[in-house]
Amino acid sequence: MQVELQPAEGLTRRLEIEIPANEIDELVEKRLKDMRGRARIDGFRQGKAPLSVVRMQYGSRVRDDVVSEIMGTSFQKAVEEKELRVAGQPSIDSVEGEPGEAVKFVASVEVYPEIELGDLSKLEVETVNSEVTDEDVDEMIDTLRKQNADWKKVRHKARKGEKVTVNFVGKLDGEPFEGGSAEDVEVILGEGQMLPDFEKNLKGIKPGEPVTFEVNFPEDYQAEQLAGKTAEFEVEATKVEEQVLPEVDDEFAKKFGAESAEKLREDVRANMERELNQTIRRRNKDRTIEALTESLEFDVPSSLIDDESVSMRDQFVRNQMPDADPSMLDATLFRDQAEKRVRMGLVIMELVKQADLKPDDKRVEEFINEIAAAYDEPEQVVAHYKGDHQMMSNARTVVLEEQAVEHILEKAKASEKTVPFKELMNPQG
Repeated sequence: MQVELQPAEGLTRRLEIEIPANEIDELVEKRLKDMRGRARIDGFRQGKAPLSVVRMQYGSRVRDDVVSEIMGTSFQKAVEEKELRVAGQPSIDSVEGEPGEAVKFVASVEVYPEIELGDLSKLEVETVNSEVTDEDVDEMIDTLRKQNADWKKVRHKARKGEKVTVNFVGKLDGEPFEGGSAEDVEVILGEGQMLPDFEKNLKGIKPGEPVTFEVNFPEDYQAEQLAGKTAEFEVEATKVEEQVLPEVDDEFAKKFGAESAEKLREDVRANMERELNQTIRRRNKDRTIEALTESLEFDVPSSLIDDESVSMRDQFVRNQMPDADPSMLDATLFRDQAEKRVRMGLVIMELVKQADLKPDDKRVEEFINEIAAAYDEPEQVVAHYKGDHQMMSNARTVVLEEQAVEHILEKAKASEKTVPFKELMNPQG
């Protein structure tokens, strides 16, 4: 086999490979002889047909199969010979060679970039930190109370935080429009369930006292026939209810698997701290790897970006539209984010290689235990992890990435910013 590495641009490498005719012919002849004992050919008993007849009937197909297989193995040998770090599958540009001749073909393939990490001591990174306060725990318990609240009818005008049940009819230019009417719609005032103009006019409404008001639809409203227009709504409340929150006592605590109100508070804090720690680690990992990646310049294999775009597309469809066909959504919509992910992944991979990092088994164990602690039967979760090769591999990858981040922060100019729990956990809030 002869291999020539041809000039190419960027990360593409072109390999011109020549496979000697005798190597192909020998394998074709061996395959035909093996087939002779099994072949069924008209006019001959099974296995008794002359080799020349078997060659005449099957020779062309067998040679095509052999050439295809040898091209694959030859490509792999050529990659090893030229010490290429291949990213993605090759494309075959041309194949030449008649029976009895050497086979020549050109394979184009992308390779991983050579990444120079530079001087990490010059890198500036701002990490975040936070803590769970008593006030944060109080708010979380209040959220649990609201989720388990009762509603009691009242006779006064609707106030913020109360639930209003309404019937309404919407009109454009005096005529009802499609989707503009409904009955028994429940609205909790202050939660932004309806358009701002609609909800603000429900404050002060009272059962049995119909009201009429205008609602301005925003220019980017999803229903095009309403975008930017003003509609008139006739609204009648059928009831107004105030929220009755349960007391935080032992009975309330038992709903959440805690034996007492005090234990509930301890469990809530523990869960919040676990989620906070996970968020801090994830946020700091992203910030650190982003900072390093943005400081570097290197080409990215388009094949890796394409693969990641498809993966992100498929995951999005599974999560948001589980019954839909992923191929109906254009994967290029995710390309920018996919390229960012691939860049960061390549940087982590290079850092792990250069720093000769290995996943710490003790930390892998701690990571699995932390995940399992969020479940009712953590022992089963741990056993499930340890019995699943892919899940263990994912756990080691997470730990290795954390070790890579720590390696960077040990050398970089790192500063820390303290962020309130609510702001960190709900950045859009």
